[in-house]
Amino acid sequence: MYHSKRLGKLIDSPLVHSVYYIPMAEQLIVKNLEFIKVLPSWAQELSYKYLSKTTNLYIVHGNIRDFLPNKMIEGEFIFVRIQEFVSEVLFGNKDIIAYYDRSSGINFCTPEMRDQYIKVMRRQYPDLEPEALISRDPIKAFDLLEKYFLLNIPNKKRIVLIIDYAETIVPFTDLSRMDDEDRYCLVTLNRWSHDPIFTQGDVSVILLTENLADLSPRLVGTPTTVKVNIPIPDETVRRKFLEFLDRKDELMLEHRLNPERVAKITSGLNLMNLNQLAAESYQEDKPITLEYLRVKKKEIIENEGAGLLEFIESEHDLSMVSGHDFVKKRFKSAARAIKQGRFDVLPMGYLIAGPVGTGKSFMVTAFAGEIGIPIVRFQNFRSKWQGVTESNLEKALNILKAMSPVGVMIDEADAFLGDRNQEGDSGTSNRIFAQIASFMGNTEYRGKIIWFLITCRPDLLPIDLKRQGRAEEHLALFYPETAIEKEELFSTLIRKLKMKVKEFPISDLLKRHRFESSGADLESILIRAKFNAAMEGHVIVTREDMEQAFEDFIPPAYPHEIELQNLVAVLECTSREMVPKRFQNLDRTKLVNQIRDLKELLGERE
Repeated sequence: MYHSKRLGKLIDSPLVHSVYYIPMAEQLIVKNLEFIKVLPSWAQELSYKYLSKTTNLYIVHGNIRDFLPNKMIEGEFIFVRIQEFVSEVLFGNKDIIAYYDRSSGINFCTPEMRDQYIKVMRRQYPDLEPEALISRDPIKAFDLLEKYFLLNIPNKKRIVLIIDYAETIVPFTDLSRMDDEDRYCLVTLNRWSHDPIFTQGDVSVILLTENLADLSPRLVGTPTTVKVNIPIPDETVRRKFLEFLDRKDELMLEHRLNPERVAKITSGLNLMNLNQLAAESYQEDKPITLEYLRVKKKEIIENEGAGLLEFIESEHDLSMVSGHDFVKKRFKSAARAIKQGRFDVLPMGYLIAGPVGTGKSFMVTAFAGEIGIPIVRFQNFRSKWQGVTESNLEKALNILKAMSPVGVMIDEADAFLGDRNQEGDSGTSNRIFAQIASFMGNTEYRGKIIWFLITCRPDLLPIDLKRQGRAEEHLALFYPETAIEKEELFSTLIRKLKMKVKEFPISDLLKRHRFESSGADLESILIRAKFNAAMEGHVIVTREDMEQAFEDFIPPAYPHEIELQNLVAVLECTSREMVPKRFQNLDRTKLVNQIRDLKELLGERE
């Protein structure tokens, strides 16, 4: 074995009653490689960082309250707190492994360690009662633990402190708003991460939190802090867990399902969620069905996301979309690529522009129905409380990563996402924008997380989000222009609304009532006709019901706004085939000037 030259550093401290050398670490990674390879990926990362001895402050975040795999038995799972997993599996419950959180105070991984701690500290500080030595107060607890660690460093013992609910110790907030306790904890943890006595004395501090954004950025952003994410389980881990439940006869599935198929369709759920589904089914003596999984997955993810994500269930595919042939052709090609597993050829996202009422959101949900992947709508994740917005976004993005493949629809994207230049909220909006833009541009998720930015004002959307590598495909929808297009749209809407209509030539009505109408306008007319029929006591909509609805309908009069929305959509189009004929030969310079004039007319600033 290769031996490094043994170097050391002289250490002296009032609490360390000897002067000694700490040798350079041996090649611990090589020595422990076979053991490390069987660990979960996050535990491997933590092990490598620990054994490299380059730092001593770790933040473990993400899915930290889940079932954790038992490394002793292949394919087996045991439910333990992460503290116990780290203590037993990674450190073998040896030397000194201390726990702390605000509720339980100071504790240790074994009763013997706890007894030894109290014995040593009572000998050093006889005036302190045993209860005071396990204080829940972080200032007192950190002071006691530091004294105890310094007493044991000369004994060359490995020392690990695991702090749970770390966001309650060093929360996300401005330094100026921190109270004395928060400042003390922040300074203490930072000092421990730089103090040579701790860094070279094998003292490690592990902070546990579900959301990294809940912690103070002054701690998270320190170069010496190692951040380790525990992801929501992937398909392989879910399958192994379901097979484990199946072997124990605790998994009841209908005949069409097996653990492998259930694992495929439960993306986004963790092992505790799966165990809950299995337990409920087992106790009720009812096999799990596809419909049960669909409903429960939607319910669990919406609950886990705390209202940040809304599942959109599509009953339709692209056959229910009238017109917009070019856009449908693009989406059908993308659907074929997904079904063939060619995620590498898909765009990172789509920008879908067009005036109000053209069916932009419906087009996206129909595309989701075409390919059979779930689609979610981003809800408002912003909060007036400092730090909560970043925490909400982190939680939502982690769920999206686990759900892949998934479509993400953002309605009114220009208003929802903001830009880099917003002011008045201590930089929160700028950080949020940067985080979303970075996530959208991560090519690791190409074809797995497909973004749909929907807006009637693409000109207000920052170029950072519209550029290649983010919303790469720019598509646009416009109002139907010809009578044939309107007739086709009418027929499609009748099918969508499941209306019973007495047959008559709709073209007569459309010729008599000439006005620029959106799909939303025509749908509104049909619903009014259906209402008229109901009031007359019949189910089938007659020509008279339809004529009455047409006669009564007055289209909204926003000509300048609609024209502006049309023009900015044309400006975003990347294919002439998408553009309505009346705009196809419009000079681009003239188009830009018209847009500028309309904005000035509407009182908008450039």
